[in-house]
Amino acid sequence: AVLVESLAVFAMALLVHVAVWDRYSWCALALALQAFYVQFKWDRLLQLGGAVFQFRAAANSGLLPASMVTPLLGILLKERCRAAGIIPGEHLGVVVASSGMLVALFLSLIAVGVTKPVPTNTCLVAGAAGSLILYTMKHSLAVSEVIEVLELLLIFIYLSMILLYLLPRCFTPGEALLVLQGLSFVLNQLIKRSLNVVEGRGEPIDFFLLVAVVGVVLLGLVFTVLFLFLDSGTWVSSLFFHMMTAVLGLGVIMPWLYRLIQRNPLLWLLQFLLQTQTRVYLLVYWTFLAALACGMVFYQNTKRSSESKKHQASTVTRKYFHAIVVATYVPGLIYDQQLLHVAAVLCLALFIFLEYVRYFRIKPFGQTLRHLLSLFLDERDSGPLILTHIYLLLGMSLPVWLFPRACAPKGTLAGAGALVPYSGVLAVGVGDTIASVFGSTMGEIKWPGTKKTFEGTMTAIFAQIIAVALILIFDSSVNLNSSYAWILASVSLVSLLEAYTTQIDNLLLPLYLQIMFMA
Repeated sequence: AVLVESLAVFAMALLVHVAVWDRYSWCALALALQAFYVQFKWDRLLQLGGAVFQFRAAANSGLLPASMVTPLLGILLKERCRAAGIIPGEHLGVVVASSGMLVALFLSLIAVGVTKPVPTNTCLVAGAAGSLILYTMKHSLAVSEVIEVLELLLIFIYLSMILLYLLPRCFTPGEALLVLQGLSFVLNQLIKRSLNVVEGRGEPIDFFLLVAVVGVVLLGLVFTVLFLFLDSGTWVSSLFFHMMTAVLGLGVIMPWLYRLIQRNPLLWLLQFLLQTQTRVYLLVYWTFLAALACGMVFYQNTKRSSESKKHQASTVTRKYFHAIVVATYVPGLIYDQQLLHVAAVLCLALFIFLEYVRYFRIKPFGQTLRHLLSLFLDERDSGPLILTHIYLLLGMSLPVWLFPRACAPKGTLAGAGALVPYSGVLAVGVGDTIASVFGSTMGEIKWPGTKKTFEGTMTAIFAQIIAVALILIFDSSVNLNSSYAWILASVSLVSLLEAYTTQIDNLLLPLYLQIMFMA
């Protein structure tokens, strides 16, 4: 299974560099080769319990697929912005690609360093790849870019030590790499923009994303420290939780956002949400879907009898929520992507806040949330946090948030790149859902070394092609411009990756489909 997963990742990396080749391409391919070798050392450490932190069981390390995401995204962002003549975007792409390579190399060196006896061949491969990457960076990066890359590496190391200690068994090494890279980049960008505020520079919705992510993470760290000394399940602690949330929100997050966007954040948000009639209709429609999702949670819990406390929701039942998410995102992608961008940020902050309430058992809803959500747990929720629903939201939202709007041509978008914002809908909302439903109900031929079925993968590919055709019909801004073979190859490789990966597919698949469409 690991070999086929690696083969799919190698194939996508090679296709990307066939389409976009520059001086960083050799570095990316060398990084992929050393990650392939090192991930077997990580797998052995996980099996023997010799890893530095406690990682999620019943999954491999996922080092190779996670290591390639950020470098490939950075290279493609750099090329897109260079073609559009956007110099700041080009520099940002260089920093993203370089920091992604260094962070992945750092994670590889940890595995090599703690493996006994020292794996000589793996050390040679990792050393050669590291030397090539450092040599290329030395002759390519400006001094300011080197400083920013080192800042990102330092933030990543500190966040790793804090979050992996506080959240045991919540991630595999690959998942931790993706999540912590994202948090490191968001924190670094927020610090940079806060220190260099220029009125009218940057879009408020981008600042909104940065402040919301850093704010909810900061909130979690504060309460984790506080509840080491307090019993979080009492009414006094719960009242203190809500008061501190209000203080941090109104006393830290709101002023921070005000400094960045130069206006009252609440008034800006209200004006933004009610700016057009289309936005009002979308908000009403999304409210109805949210109520429907909550109703499904309550209905499924009423079906759980007292005799079957260990009963868990079936795969088909869990995929109902994927269908609701697709129904949520598609109208937003067609009619107002900026509104979808902001609404997804608000939902992410709300989901994480509710997870804090559940985890700390904050009254009056903490215990209720624990009971309601326990029905939907699966083997991937082995740590103290329930993250699968947050990963689903991230998988659908990341292509919208990471879409390089400044480097995209105005008006109709041509080629497979026009489908970049739809990557989450196609990979998770359509492909993963159809593969799970058809594979679990009608699949008979299993892929070697995995529980996934051939029928599920084929129906997923077919369903995604049908979805692309429907997008062409309903979204007039999309023009594929005869790139159908590339789209078919992209969808097929990502579906093969879905069949063989043991990582969180809600997070990994949309990123790889976005990479293929951007190329």
